[in-house]
Amino acid sequence: MRILFTCRPAYGHLYPLMPLAIAARDAGHEVVFGTGAAFLDKVRSLGFDAHKVGISIQDASAAADGDPLEAILTTFAEILPRATIADLTQLLPELRPDLVVYEMSDVGAFTAARRAGIPVVSHVIGRSMPAELMAAAADRFAPLWDGQPPANLMLGDAAIDVWPDLVRDTEVTALPTVFRLRPVPWNEPGAVPSWLDGRDRPLVYLTLGTVAFGATGVLRAAIDGLTRLPVDVLVARGPGDPGEFDDLPPNVHVTGFVPQSEVLPRADLVVHHGGTGTVLGALSAGLPQLVLPQGADQFVNAETLETANAGRALTGDEVTADAVEERAKSLLDDARVREVAARARHEIAAMPAPSEVVRRLADFAAHA
Repeated sequence: MRILFTCRPAYGHLYPLMPLAIAARDAGHEVVFGTGAAFLDKVRSLGFDAHKVGISIQDASAAADGDPLEAILTTFAEILPRATIADLTQLLPELRPDLVVYEMSDVGAFTAARRAGIPVVSHVIGRSMPAELMAAAADRFAPLWDGQPPANLMLGDAAIDVWPDLVRDTEVTALPTVFRLRPVPWNEPGAVPSWLDGRDRPLVYLTLGTVAFGATGVLRAAIDGLTRLPVDVLVARGPGDPGEFDDLPPNVHVTGFVPQSEVLPRADLVVHHGGTGTVLGALSAGLPQLVLPQGADQFVNAETLETANAGRALTGDEVTADAVEERAKSLLDDARVREVAARARHEIAAMPAPSEVVRRLADFAAHA
């Protein structure tokens, strides 16, 4: 079977697809990617063939006019899907895939695949868009559906769901076809700092993501609060300026990037921006989370964790050194939150592995 995966050219859109793509390749299937030009070399370096499909969110946003809501609707319901459809309309007859798997924001892939008569499945990478935003976008999406709207405007009719029961997205559960998939933390290989092993104090892992949300002021407030606690702090600053983090106490260790999937099992608390990959990675490790959301679906993720009692959040002006110190100390000591996080870890461990989902997708494609 030949499977085409499509995604936006961004780490948070590519990396969630990798466990399933690798499992499909290991099972003997031919795996091909379609993504924006900026990520073609990245995908190829991971061992997959890649073709230019669509454009980046940044490029689409730059071309959108109007007030903030108008610009969002134009970006995600018009400019981005049209670019994907245009590229896939030419590419699909050449590749002739048996199945298309698109990450949920790449909705143009659903339209292009359906028009070509190819089975298509969305891959959840975050929470569903707010209902009021989806209602506002419905008319914008309408031209994509050729008079036959899908069950969900972003997720189509069938989806791969990575959320455990504790924090499941009801929009996904309502779809006609759902494939549950264990969220497997994945990152490119990297060195784990040697000091992480053999410690005698709790470890707090602090990150605000890889690219878009490395807000230096928020990161500095979090560092200042955590340094007051009897813990070791590992800070993955991402693309931030190293010069912003001079003169730190010896219990704080700042680096650019770390292999997060190897760090999380060593941690006792995760303080982060609320990106879905980190949320699910921390839940997979059974860890409490303090979320400092900066944008996108991070606020929804933070609210979801608080509602489930799996973490706490600080937003906007609430993010001060004092507040971070207080919330982090509380989470390190809160047995109830740890019990909930441990339950999520057990739920995730029981979800179908990528290899099993590959088999189910092959059957789905064969009978679609």
